[in-house]
Amino acid sequence: MSNPTTSLRVAVVGATGAAGSTVLRILQERRFPVAELRPLASARSAGSTVQFAGDTLTVHEVSDAALQGTDVVFFAAGSATAKRFAPVVAAQGGVAVDKSSGYRMDPQVPLVVPEVNGDQVTGDPGILANPNCVAIPLTVALNPLHREFGLRHLTVATYQSASGGGRNLMAELREQEVADAEGREPQPAVYPHVLHGNVVPGGWSMHGLDNDEEVKVVQETRRVLGLPDLRVSVSTVRVPVAVGHSGAVWLEFEEAADVDRARRALQSAPGVRFVDDPESQQYPTPRQAAGTDDVWVGRLRPDPGNPGGLALFWAVDNLRKGAATNAVQVAELVVARRRERSAVA
Repeated sequence: MSNPTTSLRVAVVGATGAAGSTVLRILQERRFPVAELRPLASARSAGSTVQFAGDTLTVHEVSDAALQGTDVVFFAAGSATAKRFAPVVAAQGGVAVDKSSGYRMDPQVPLVVPEVNGDQVTGDPGILANPNCVAIPLTVALNPLHREFGLRHLTVATYQSASGGGRNLMAELREQEVADAEGREPQPAVYPHVLHGNVVPGGWSMHGLDNDEEVKVVQETRRVLGLPDLRVSVSTVRVPVAVGHSGAVWLEFEEAADVDRARRALQSAPGVRFVDDPESQQYPTPRQAAGTDDVWVGRLRPDPGNPGGLALFWAVDNLRKGAATNAVQVAELVVARRRERSAVA
């Protein structure tokens, strides 16, 4: 890695997609130390251009040669691409931050949410995994409560936006809205159901009676929190919102939870924006969370069906903290660890 106190050679694989373009934007906003930015993608997107820091950059096809000499590489493409090229980055002394599901359950690869388990980032060369867009906000919201009371069981119903399905689903949602407004029958193509004016408890591939998203939430939440035996009940739902995931959560603890203690813990928790005044209609919504990097948490209250338990609601920008911002924060930890090491040396 080049000098971590100056700037780095950075690549973004999948730079033309919704996830990759958000990584580019977050890198600029957070002033990540970039000396050289290489936008990479599939052969189909090679030759197109992206904007970064006021420059127009040509996108190249991802290859071993294109990754040569890179310090930090963000993988915002599919798991097959990450599996093929992340080891190339690590072998040459760089750090690969993978946003796909390719390495999330690999016991040799840290699965990192900086506010929760950032201590797993050492700064050494290798691969780091970025969790699912629900597991990230869920663990940020739950970790301070787990530290207070000892989390034993959680139930969550998610409300996931169209952007979680990619740019094409966002475009389809807009087209369906226009069709409904004009009195035409909206047509599904990207998604198995019409999403506009609808709420769909599916759309993901199935694993028995659970879908792929539900399996990810269970497995990754346990891993990030370091609770392999945590009981997790989840139903994932797609809603007609452009950007912003949210979730209703019910929690059971080892110790009976005190709402005032829980409120104080959330108010001081890193990465949490606590908004909780239902009498004045103040609580988290996806529209509020969109464009921010916080996990918005509110509607905190005792669970009337479970004495000693709590209920709450969270919302997050799934493209930012739910994906790209978390990945950039992970890379920032890599840089910080190497600076610490340089200072000691």
